[in-house]
Amino acid sequence: MFGIVRPCTHRLTDDLKTEWMAHLCGLCLALRADHGQLARVVTNYDGLIVSVLTEAQTVRTAELRRTAGPCPLRAMRTAPVARGEGARLAAAVSLVLASAKVRDHVADRDGVLARRPVAAAARMVALSWDRAGARTGRELGFDTDVLVDAVDRQTGIEALAGPGTPLLAVTEPTETATAAAFAHTAVLAGRPQNVAPLAEAGRLFGRLAHLLDAVEDREADAASGAWNPLTVTGTSLAEARRLADDALHGIRLALRDAEFVDDKLLHVLLAHELRRSVDRAFGTTTCSHQGNGQQPPQGNPYAGAGTPGGGPYGSNNPYGGGSGIPGGAGGPGGPGGLPPQFGAGDAHRPKPRGFWAGCGAFIGLCCTCKMCCAEEYEGPWSRKKREGCCHKCDCDCSCDCCCPCDGC
Repeated sequence: MFGIVRPCTHRLTDDLKTEWMAHLCGLCLALRADHGQLARVVTNYDGLIVSVLTEAQTVRTAELRRTAGPCPLRAMRTAPVARGEGARLAAAVSLVLASAKVRDHVADRDGVLARRPVAAAARMVALSWDRAGARTGRELGFDTDVLVDAVDRQTGIEALAGPGTPLLAVTEPTETATAAAFAHTAVLAGRPQNVAPLAEAGRLFGRLAHLLDAVEDREADAASGAWNPLTVTGTSLAEARRLADDALHGIRLALRDAEFVDDKLLHVLLAHELRRSVDRAFGTTTCSHQGNGQQPPQGNPYAGAGTPGGGPYGSNNPYGGGSGIPGGAGGPGGPGGLPPQFGAGDAHRPKPRGFWAGCGAFIGLCCTCKMCCAEEYEGPWSRKKREGCCHKCDCDCSCDCCCPCDGC
């Protein structure tokens, strides 16, 4: 599940969340239907934008959705999923680019791919993905050779790059590949007037993808000695941020020049979530959603300098000991106070499960994927309320989906 556009579901309305998942699952199922189970591993967040872009230009009909069966990644729930030419184009593009990535890792002898048997198997998989992607592309009228050519040129450009080489010369192949994919969505939707603006949006999206990948990997590449465009060309983070901001602005302008039937989800992804992706890569955003964005109070909120016992009641605080010791007279567990089982939020907490019962609950949570997908689930042993690990977000969780993008 790689990609630079990773929307936090807390910022999406229920309808948009359903639409986003429909396109994500639609891409995954299109890969399985056309290319087999193994191809589903190339499902990625950025690839589904091709599907979203196609549908945003198309009049919605019942044929564009189907109900998919239970899936572990949906906690064994059925769901409406996108289908049609947009999902198939997204699958073809994802396959070809993933194939190129595998070949690149094989050439670099990365990790386990340094072993000849593993590298040989990886090359065979990459070759089959190339052929499968090209076959689907031909059926949709899309020439995947432009993607393969871009990847091949990338290697030569990187070999010639050095200090002073313009960074945009290095990002050009990626820009060309994404421009072709974005532009073809207009062809599939029957809107030739959108080809030029969507090609421009795709070109800038490809630039952003390359830039953000370089920024996020800069420190790791420096530690391992791997090739990084920022380091090799001597481009500063400030310059990279300027280029990223220019690309963001250009994408919004390009989308304004295109005609859409319903671009709500597309606008959220490419106008708002893409901005957050840039902020996240450059470390200028934080997540305030942990604990619903509320920070626990620090210290005694009623503490007052010179007040005996602290607080407005002083030493006569009816809820705690005058000495400020928890559990004092009148406090939880203290003489005349609440019994200890009613202290600090335990009033309605169910009893913990035993070891074997907890093991059974743990297996159930894993089989239904609640531990990763559910907004809230009950701990298998403690029975405390927990949040699914994928439920956490890396955002400011402010809602600006309805904001007019004047001055974008």
